[in-house]
Amino acid sequence: MKHQRLTRQSWIDAGLAELIEKGASALAAEPLARKIGTTKGSFYWHFKDVPAFQDAIISDWQSRAFAQVLAALAEDGTSEQRLRRFGSLILSDAQDPAFRAWAQKSPTVAAAISQVDAERLTYLTNLLRQLGVTNPGFAQSCLGALIGLPQLKDQADPATAFDTMIDLVLALK
Repeated sequence: MKHQRLTRQSWIDAGLAELIEKGASALAAEPLARKIGTTKGSFYWHFKDVPAFQDAIISDWQSRAFAQVLAALAEDGTSEQRLRRFGSLILSDAQDPAFRAWAQKSPTVAAAISQVDAERLTYLTNLLRQLGVTNPGFAQSCLGALIGLPQLKDQADPATAFDTMIDLVLALK
């Protein structure tokens, strides 16, 4: 049986998919190799050990999250449009809640999330300031909503709920 050659990024992508589907406990060499139809040898070719693999997954997610903020900074449109798009982007990312669940047991993941949240909060604060909303509590509330809304299973669409909150914030300014 011939096994496909996987890249380091292939393993990271497979790990991210398993993190979303099964949680951090699924980030192990043998079950992941079985899942993607290859050998553990391929895993160990790319990663020294499972903690190194997990660090690579964390770094990959964090890099993309920072890149999203940078891309949002460069977007065209009004501050309100950019705020709504940014919220929609975060709410549509299934990896974000998976990393937050993992962070409950991993200080390394918690630290990565804290750094990402700080950048996101700065961006939200600046957008709201451009809209005339200067109370930093509103930006914190927006970030809290983006973190918490995906946790409300079987409820209204999180993006609609976020937009409703933004409508209220803008009406109160």
